[in-house]
Order: sequence, then C-alpha cells, then structure tokens
Amino acid sequence: MYNFPTDLYTDVRIDSIYSTTILYENQVLTQNNTKNEVGAMIRIFDGVKWYYSSITDLESIQSEIDLLAKMATPNTDILNHEVLKHLEVHKGTDIKFSKECVKEIPNPKKVELLKEYLPLLQEREEIKTNKAYYLDQYTKKHFISSLGSDITYDTQSCTVVLRYAIVVGSQPYKGGYDIYETKISDLFNHEEEVKKEIEKDIDYTTYAVPVVPGTYTCLLSPLTAGVFAHESFGHKSEADFMIGDETMAKEWAIGTKVGSEILNIIDTGTIYGSGYVPYDDEGCRAKENYIIKNGTLTGRLHSAYTAAALHESQTGNARAVSFEYEPIVRMTTTYIGAGTDTKEKLISQIKEGIYIEDILHGSGMSTFTIAPRKAYMIRNGEIKEPVKISVITGNVMKTLNEIDGLSDTVEIKAFALGGCGKMEQFPLPVGFGGPYVRVNNIKVQ
Repeated sequence: MYNFPTDLYTDVRIDSIYSTTILYENQVLTQNNTKNEVGAMIRIFDGVKWYYSSITDLESIQSEIDLLAKMATPNTDILNHEVLKHLEVHKGTDIKFSKECVKEIPNPKKVELLKEYLPLLQEREEIKTNKAYYLDQYTKKHFISSLGSDITYDTQSCTVVLRYAIVVGSQPYKGGYDIYETKISDLFNHEEEVKKEIEKDIDYTTYAVPVVPGTYTCLLSPLTAGVFAHESFGHKSEADFMIGDETMAKEWAIGTKVGSEILNIIDTGTIYGSGYVPYDDEGCRAKENYIIKNGTLTGRLHSAYTAAALHESQTGNARAVSFEYEPIVRMTTTYIGAGTDTKEKLISQIKEGIYIEDILHGSGMSTFTIAPRKAYMIRNGEIKEPVKISVITGNVMKTLNEIDGLSDTVEIKAFALGGCGKMEQFPLPVGFGGPYVRVNNIKVQ
C-alpha cells in the first residue's frame, strides 16, 4: 500500500470517526450535530527518536512518510531494536458493528428516541432544570506497519444521558441517569429505571442529613469501586510514570504485596463497552492484564517503549485519543475482580458503616479522595438514612489492605460524558467497575 523507507520503522494509523450530538435543554432542542472526521497519524522510528505527523489529507500519507524519513537517520540494525521486538504483527479484519452501525441510523430516529425520555424530566415539580443528550460515535481504524501489520477494526458507543437539578425546600441536588450501550436498540425502554432514579434522588434531597465525621467501614458500589481502582491504582500502573524514576520502580516492584489477598485488579480491552479496543494504537492485540492478583502486584500497563525499557511483556495499552495524537500508555477497562459474597451478606456484617452508592468525582494516586453524590448509613446490617458527605479519603496502599469483602458479581460502567484525561489527551473512552467492595477504616467528612 505504501512504500516504507528502508532501515527505519514506520507505521500508519488511519481513523474514520463518525459522531452525533443531540441536546435538549429544558425541553428545547438546542443542538443536533453530526460530524465525520478522517485523518492519519504517521510515525517513524530510527532507534533513537520518533518522528510524527498528523494529517487529514489521506492522499498525502506517502509524501508525509517520505518527509519524516528525511528527518530520521537510517539504522541498518533497526529490526533488532528492543522496542520493535515488543511490537506485535497482526493481519486481518475485526468489524463488530456493521449490522447496527449508528452511521446508518437516520437522525430523526435518534431524535425520537431522546424525546421519549423528555416527559420524565417534567413529571415532578422538584425538577427545576433539565438536559437530555443523545451521543454516539463509530470509529473505524486501519493500522499498517513496516513490520507487516495490516489490521482493520471498529468500535461503537451510543448513550442517552439525563441531567436535572432538583430543589426540595431550600435544598438543591444535581442528579442524573446514564444509559450506555454499543447498539442503539438497547437504549429504548428504560423509562421505569429513570423514574426510580428520579424518585430516589428526590427522597435523598428531602431526607439526607450531614454525616457525623469519623472513620467508618464503607461499602463501595461498583461505580465507586471502579472509579477508585481507575484513579487510585490504574494510573499508577501506567508504566510511563516509572521510566527514569528508580524510587517508584523499587516501591512498585513486581511481586510486592500491595493489598488484601482477596483483591484482584484487571485491565482489558476485550470487554464490550467504552473501554473496548481489540487492538491498541501500535497494533498490539488486547489482553487480560492482571495488575494485582491475590493482593500481589503482578503487572503494569505498557506501550512497546515502556515494555522494552522495563524488560516486561507487552499489554496492548498504547492508546491515543484520536489521529491527532501519538499513542501513550492508557487504561482500557479497569475493574476489581469478583469475590464470593452477596451484596446482602456484606451489608449484614456491618454494625455501623456507610454505603457509597454514587459519586461526583474521584482523584488521587498516593492519597485518594472521592466525593460522594449519594450515601446512606448502615446500621446493624441494614441500609438506613441518607447522609451528606463531602469526601471520603485515605492512603491508597493502606486502603487496599483494608478490603475484607467483595460481592460475587461485577458491573462494568462508563463515563457517558467525558472520559479519562492524561497529558493533553482528553477525553479518552475507558471502562471501569467492580463488585460491591467492603473496606474498613475509611475517613469520612
């Protein structure tokens, strides 16, 4: 297809991206956009430096390859370079979403879908303002390299996102409900779920009282557990943080005990959803990567460069937010593995604690901070009154060792609006989740 320069490594990643954004604000259609983007990222490596070019004129790919090759220094031994030894070579087509591709669905059908949910945002007088989004994206990628890779694959997402502001008396509350799927047909018929969430949010706003600050046993919902795993441990597992940092490399040596023996944290691009990527942006196949297994650090996430630098195996985690950017080490779907207990059993064994059901945001690598949106007291093994909490916080490593119970089912979640940010690349679609997680000695304010 292309004439690749000799004595250099070259790869070309072509992205075709289709997306739709429909927005109703307070029942009025304010946005209905469809966007088609096509572009390519070209990379050349001479064993010392990488040379990049991002273009939207696909007819210019060969000339861009030639231009980058002139900047590089030919290397007759390039094929023996450790970075290239950590790249994989694959050929084939992996198209999963041709049957119900969002590109082929008429825009009026998408509008009608969203309009079905609008009346739910008017039924209760406590809802003062509201927004309803329909969002979709279909991406088709073609990756070619001078090593012989030639793969084509696709990803797809479609979502309905409802946001509303509630006021009960003088108490405000911002709530919402997200429906995230890979097929538009799965977005229909969720009205009863939305109604229940609205009722729960109004009840919470009406009756929630400030929590008594202290140290509690907490039960984390799959959403909360997933954000904790992503923000507090997933980012630390991205191996580019360790390059050149001997202290961190020693602290995070493979084989180090870092958490409770029942704890497993996995990252994989193989699960359908927002973190689904069958190949990364260096053409490496997605794998199931255990970051923590039975409480022990067993792996980290890599690009070919970081895997070569740390003498570890490739994981398929070199990702770019679009063709405008070079791939860097990023998560795909990161989640805590299932345990053996039911949710009910985990709750029944808590004399006094807190159930964190929903969150506003979370952050932290050495010390984590999570701001709950909805939380409830647990008293004598039962969920009781709603409580207002500013933050829960703790030391990441200590907290991992305080986990003493995991439910036997896992739920995978998604950022319906936004995504993961790193360096200048935002928002990257990722998945996260886990079981219900019981953890002791969490500071609550």
